[in-house]
Amino acid sequence: MSKPHIIVTGAHGQLGNEIRVLSNNYPAFDFVFVDKDELPIDNAVAVRNWFERHKPAYCINCAAYTAVDKAETEKDIAMLVNGEAPGILAAACSAFNTRFIHISTDYVFDGTATMPYLESDATSPVNYYGVTKLRGEELTLANNPATIIIRTAWVYSSFGHNFVKTMMRLMKEKQSLNVVNDQVGSPTYARDLAQVILTIVANTEKNTATWVPGIFHYSNEGVISWYDFATAIQRLTSSACVVNGIATSGYPTPAKRPAYSVFNKEKIKAVYHIAIPAWQESLAACVKALIEQY
Repeated sequence: MSKPHIIVTGAHGQLGNEIRVLSNNYPAFDFVFVDKDELPIDNAVAVRNWFERHKPAYCINCAAYTAVDKAETEKDIAMLVNGEAPGILAAACSAFNTRFIHISTDYVFDGTATMPYLESDATSPVNYYGVTKLRGEELTLANNPATIIIRTAWVYSSFGHNFVKTMMRLMKEKQSLNVVNDQVGSPTYARDLAQVILTIVANTEKNTATWVPGIFHYSNEGVISWYDFATAIQRLTSSACVVNGIATSGYPTPAKRPAYSVFNKEKIKAVYHIAIPAWQESLAACVKALIEQY
């Protein structure tokens, strides 16, 4: 009897790489990791042909256009990858009875809340990246209502480009750094999110949990500013670099950022019975891995 196939798009990104690391712990599945060269997810014909050939049991869409500032000018490609492509994948999953997990973002919200965001709260992106990710959610659910969408925030990993790796590099190069202290949220270690996704899939396959579609929020526990995040990295690396907190107005960017990106995560905890690690322990694990790499 053949093993269930799991296709993972965005294979070379932070989350895709972390799923690859953890996939060795799931020998009951055949994992297929693809990037845009192997499967152009914005091409409906190519996607349908690929699904016809491989008939995956699960599809985890980690592919995304993540250059938030560039999205303000590269609108077409950002919308194609973040908006249109998830809808194409969702339609193929519906046609071939493939269970679909799609990853979204806190940037669908405007960041003006004062309480952690619920999945049911009104969306209102403040930048074009957020607009494209919201469109991806809408098309995904329209084309496949059985989809699970996981919104996440402030993602980092030992793979790819992210805040943790950038801070570690800059702290070696500079005597001081300015980091914004008036944007707050919850970091997400991509390996923790990868583990949640694979737990949902494995428990569904073993019939120990029910597949519950819809939107879910996930990040590590705890609320901090980017400044707090940077000072924690400084401590963990024993850096002598001085970290100064500054207002967002002192660090202008092409794309506006939400000031408040805190999720209420009770839904995913209740439905899928997962425990969420505190950001401090997850950051420590990632920094340790990065130090050992270099």
